[in-house]
Amino acid sequence: MKFTKMQGLGNDYIYVNCLSEQIANPNEVSKFVSDRHFGIGSDGLVLICPSDKADFKMRMFNSDGSESEMCGNAIRCVGKYVYDNKLSSKTNVTIETLAGIKILELRIKNGLVEQVRVDMGEPVLKGEQIPVKVHSDKVVKIPVDILDKTFYFTAVSMGNPHAVSYIDDVDNFDLHKYGPVMEKNELFPRRINSEFVQVIDNKTLKMRVWERGAGETLACGTGACAVLVASVLNGLSQRSATIKLLGGDLFIEWDAKDNHVYMTGPAVKVFEGEINI
Repeated sequence: MKFTKMQGLGNDYIYVNCLSEQIANPNEVSKFVSDRHFGIGSDGLVLICPSDKADFKMRMFNSDGSESEMCGNAIRCVGKYVYDNKLSSKTNVTIETLAGIKILELRIKNGLVEQVRVDMGEPVLKGEQIPVKVHSDKVVKIPVDILDKTFYFTAVSMGNPHAVSYIDDVDNFDLHKYGPVMEKNELFPRRINSEFVQVIDNKTLKMRVWERGAGETLACGTGACAVLVASVLNGLSQRSATIKLLGGDLFIEWDAKDNHVYMTGPAVKVFEGEINI
C-alpha cells in the first residue's frame, strides 16, 4: 500500500489514493497504521476515493478503527493532496464526506497548496440532530457532572458532534482525566468530541480537544469551528476569531449572511512511503 503522511496543525493522518489503491478492511488498517510504535504513527487513516457527487470523496477512520463523518484538518490535506499530485488542476474543489459535500478554496504558493479555506457548511444546533439527549433548538450551558467537576457545555455539530466547555486555565487542565469520561457520558448517544476552551479575548480563543476514538490530538478543525459557534452563542466571541490549538492557529468565521462556517488553515506533507498490509 502506497501512502502519504500529512498533517494539519499536527493532526496527522495516513492518506491513501483509492483511485489507484484498494483497501479491503480500512477499519483494521487504520488501527495498524495509526500505532506509533508498531505502525506508521497517526491519528487515523484517510481514503481519497472517486465520487459521483463531487470531485472526490473522503473517508476518514480514527485510530481505534471507527469511521468518522468529517475532519476539518484532514479535508484540508485532501485538497493539498489532489492538487499537488495533479489529480485535479482546480483551485476550488468539492469533497464528498459523510457530513455532506464541502467546498475547498486552495491557496497556492510556488505551485503547491499552502493554505486551504473550507466551507464547513451550517452548524447543527438542535439537540436531537447533534445528537445530544437534550430536547432543545439550542443546547447552551447544559450542566454535566464528570467525576468531581460540573461542566457547562454547549453542543454543536459540524457534521460530527461536539461539546464545548469553558475553563479558566486550559494549559493546566487535566484533559486525560475528564476527556474520556465526557466522551462516553450517557447524554451523548454517539459519543462526543469534547473541547475545553479558555477565552483570551473576543477575537482569540484557546482550546484543547479530546476526540472520540482518538484521544487528545494537537488540533481538530471541526472542533475549532464548533468552538467559534459556541462562543458566539454564549456571547464570548465575535463571529470571526483565531482559535489557538496545541498544533497552531486556525482562523474561523461564522458568516451571518449564509450561516456557513469557514475554516482557514495550513496543510503539510510529511513523507511518502509504502507498506505491506
